[in-house]
Amino acid sequence: MNASTLVQKIWSFCHTLRDDGVGYGDYLEQLTYLLFLKMAHEYAQPLYGRDTNVPKSYAWPTLTNKTGEKLEEHYRKALKSLAKTQGMLGAIFHKAENKIPDPAKLARIIKMIDEESWIGLDTDVKGDMYEGLLQKNAEDTKSGAGQYFTPRPLIDAIVACVKPEPLKTIADPACGTGGFFLSSYNWLSNPDNFKLTKKQKEFLRDSTFHGNEIVPSTRRLCLMNLFLHNIGSIDGEPTVERADALLTKPNVFVDYVMANPPFGKKSSMTITNAEGEEDRDSLVYERSDFWATTTNKQLNFLQHIVQMLKGTGKAAVVLPDNVLFEGGVGERIRRMWLKTCNVHTILRLPTGIFYANGVKANVVFFDASEKDDKVNIHTKGIWFYDLRTNMHFTLKQRPLTLADMQEFIECYNAKRRKESERFKFYKYADLIARDKVSLDIFWLKDDSLDNLDNLPPPAILQQEIIDHLEAALESFKNVALGLERS
Repeated sequence: MNASTLVQKIWSFCHTLRDDGVGYGDYLEQLTYLLFLKMAHEYAQPLYGRDTNVPKSYAWPTLTNKTGEKLEEHYRKALKSLAKTQGMLGAIFHKAENKIPDPAKLARIIKMIDEESWIGLDTDVKGDMYEGLLQKNAEDTKSGAGQYFTPRPLIDAIVACVKPEPLKTIADPACGTGGFFLSSYNWLSNPDNFKLTKKQKEFLRDSTFHGNEIVPSTRRLCLMNLFLHNIGSIDGEPTVERADALLTKPNVFVDYVMANPPFGKKSSMTITNAEGEEDRDSLVYERSDFWATTTNKQLNFLQHIVQMLKGTGKAAVVLPDNVLFEGGVGERIRRMWLKTCNVHTILRLPTGIFYANGVKANVVFFDASEKDDKVNIHTKGIWFYDLRTNMHFTLKQRPLTLADMQEFIECYNAKRRKESERFKFYKYADLIARDKVSLDIFWLKDDSLDNLDNLPPPAILQQEIIDHLEAALESFKNVALGLERS
């Protein structure tokens, strides 16, 4: 059975559950629990004989021989018990609850999963199946799951530029469902790129990836996604921590960081103020290794990522436009970033490629350099690639593809970079002299402003108008927030 057929089979049952108020995310979560239990059972059989730490009283066969209320009660107890275990098992079942109220439909899902030998399926089929389900979940805009799902063509393009090498570590401090890890795994395990030794394969499976995901349900989906792609072990420790990466200094320094940190000014954590009211704005990260204190999440993630890198480390990070031009603390952080690191390439991303509307973002590529206060010792400037001007994308009518990124990949990887219409070089001295050290650079003319006969299709034009309005609204909010703080 191929991945698309398996996705269709498993996902088709979701429409039945929608009538019971079970959303895409809840269905995917229950599938994760049941898939993990079934695969744990398969690994515990004599052929493998592995100790998966699943109590016999709640192992997979105890679910297949019950129906009705007895099944519902047993499943609820199993989830509660498994949540108390350690390692990967406890991470998958952390705060697990049954979200399927009809025992008959729960029994049908169990039967559907029981019919497959999941270990026997090719890794690509299992992995692509789960990735397909994650993408369908991300497309459900009401659930908000899209904010944790970065477009895979963008991720693949970033990995093709960074070109991670075997026996080196890769981190993502806000890893969502694990897209950067999976793309890196595919790059490293591709025989056209590397002929991995046994040692390199083991390191890739068990030691390469280090992540954080603060949202428990998203972390669960990430761990299952990685596991189905042969990253991590069913009886090992989770490779993704359930913690806010920004709270503490890094305890592991890595060779690569690739990330798309959450957008927005405010922290994802909620605390209570003296009046007993929820207050998100009051949380700041007092870190002695940060250049400046701010509530802006992207600026904090940028500072944190710099600290995560080894002296020879490399990073590629998706950041919104405001990080490139914001004044005040933003300018102060930008100056230190340019002074401390080798910031060499910035890709201006088009609108309409993210599930969150109104996002104007960039990918910044930089290398860690020795912290000796020397100014940008490796380059004399930054290369900018404009994939935004006169480029029109939407998630449905015109989604971003890897082919759309190919020219940038070639420009990035060229042995001797050359300027082109979309690829320009700006000297470091000229950038420093700009107002607020703004790195928000654009030079191409928007053709649609002069040629009304050459407008994009109405659906794309409508989405672009919405994106621009939402981006403008976010900018106004940021300005108002800055005035309040001053």
